[in-house]
Amino acid sequence: MMTKMKPTHSLQIKELLRFQDRKFRSVRGTFLFQEGMKAEELYIIISGKVQISKITLDGRELSLRICGENDICGELTLFTDNPKYLLSAKVLEEGEVVAIRKDVLESEIFQDSTLAFEFMKWMSDHFRKTQTKFRDLVLNGKRGALFSTLIRMSNSYGIQQKDGILIDLPLTNQELANFCGTSRESTNRILSELKRDNIISVKRGKISILDLQYLKNEIGCENCPAVYCSIE
Repeated sequence: MMTKMKPTHSLQIKELLRFQDRKFRSVRGTFLFQEGMKAEELYIIISGKVQISKITLDGRELSLRICGENDICGELTLFTDNPKYLLSAKVLEEGEVVAIRKDVLESEIFQDSTLAFEFMKWMSDHFRKTQTKFRDLVLNGKRGALFSTLIRMSNSYGIQQKDGILIDLPLTNQELANFCGTSRESTNRILSELKRDNIISVKRGKISILDLQYLKNEIGCENCPAVYCSIE
């Protein structure tokens, strides 16, 4: 028996869909927006997957999260003057996306206290997730950053199987390294060690975690709720 493990979201997306400006089909490899562009819209992912990332001055990419069904991106531009996108949103898997004009949503939040409260709760959860991700990246070194990323991916895209948890998200080692802020070579080496020690297995480009508790023990995992410990 396989069980899909998926965190829940506090913000009622159906409420936001009332303000949609346009709906369109996203195409793999294209960008919803890129860092430095003028920010006029927020996006709700109806289907497909979108990667949010930051390009450093030396050209390295740091992947921060993957947005999937009912996730929001571009939200950091709200209530700022002449905003520009701080990050880039690249389509990993084609799907359907809804765009909402920033000024329309700001106006609705001012007028609707219930919507404002729900949005504040969602932003609070979002900032808490981001804070814990950076904590793990900074404090746990290369191995710990990879272990934390695997745990978060298991919470977001894990399917419980008899022998472990299948991360139902195909990623190259370079893409995985981008989430950890490390090089592909370091990620390759650590993954090889985990496979040798029977902590993980890899088949058809997907990782299965065979001993989740080992990864948690190695980074002193606090067993935060999955809604905070996720890659989304």
